[in-house]
Amino acid sequence: MRPKKIRWIKCAPQERCFKPLCKPLSKLENIYLTLDEFEAVRLACLEGLKQLDAAKRLKISRPTFSRILTSAQRKIADGLVNIKAIRIEGGCCKILGRNRK
Repeated sequence: MRPKKIRWIKCAPQERCFKPLCKPLSKLENIYLTLDEFEAVRLACLEGLKQLDAAKRLKISRPTFSRILTSAQRKIADGLVNIKAIRIEGGCCKILGRNRK
């Protein structure tokens, strides 16, 4: 299997876990959203970028961006519908402006 290409994100999220108020975190199942999935949702849904433009920002292909976005949307929907905590961590990402050459 080919190694994943590094994805460049604007910034790390300020919060790394979102949970429903109805249960303590220890009693909730977790959904794990990678940093590149979080960034894909930010670019496509919050900033309203077209997939091609968002893919360029992450320095990946448009089909790869589409797969990342679809995965993120499924995970978020699962967390919301099935009352799970959504944790943001992992992924092969580098933050723009940090050690970029």
